[in-house]
Amino acid sequence: MSIDVKHLAKLARLRIEDDKLAKFEKDMESIVAMVEQLPALDGDASGLDPEHPMKLREDIEGTEKIARKELLANAPQMQAGCVVVPKTVE
Repeated sequence: MSIDVKHLAKLARLRIEDDKLAKFEKDMESIVAMVEQLPALDGDASGLDPEHPMKLREDIEGTEKIARKELLANAPQMQAGCVVVPKTVE
């Protein structure tokens, strides 16, 4: 299987030097080959380890009430009762 690393890099907006393309192509091909060798899972995936099956806990709604002042006590910076965070969009 041939993998077009240049195309993948373009889609991922990565810059890869031409001298490293062959190495990345070889690495990607070996990863795909390894994944193709993995066995298929049928049915319930919790049977992967019969001695320790995965069980989800019940979703329980919390009933205790916590004061707003107590919740915001560890906030690094507050203004008008709200947590101040750094600007992420310009």
